[in-house]
Amino acid sequence: MRSKLDPRAPLVLDTRELGRRPGSQRMVSLTAEAPAELGIEILRVPEGSPVDLDLRLEAVMDGVLVTGTATADLEGECARCLEPIEDSVTVDLQELYLYEPADGNDEDDDVSRLEGDLLDLEPVLRDAVVLALPFQPLCQDDCPGLCVECGARLADDPDHRHDEPVDPRWAALADLAPHPDED
Repeated sequence: MRSKLDPRAPLVLDTRELGRRPGSQRMVSLTAEAPAELGIEILRVPEGSPVDLDLRLEAVMDGVLVTGTATADLEGECARCLEPIEDSVTVDLQELYLYEPADGNDEDDDVSRLEGDLLDLEPVLRDAVVLALPFQPLCQDDCPGLCVECGARLADDPDHRHDEPVDPRWAALADLAPHPDED
């Protein structure tokens, strides 16, 4: 069976030198380009930016166990005030890539499989990064956000206030009340 994976793709790794000898292992340190849409809508790893991978590939009875870390820079915006955020993320990776079944019958879609001697690290990296990101990223833990009336950034002006809005049903009464400076 021909592999559908491109061995030149940045997150496709070749396990041929491990053979199928349980216990054989090798360390892999590489920098790969981040794939598109790695992250969530408001916080992501920029496409094409470097992702540093430190991995151990270990042959086991059923396949190849990949463990290690991935580190990448993040960019996005604060969920409260929309200010730019620049940060980094380091995630732990661990995935067992099973050998292809001898009969070619692959019934379980929920497992990672080797294609020949190649494994695709992208889905594992994507899952790890997305799960590590905060659902509501903030520029600082106590970010006050934006003024709901005018959109001013409250961190820039902590004393920002608006006059209490007048209920339109009572607005006409303001004209009847004597003004303090009219005495």
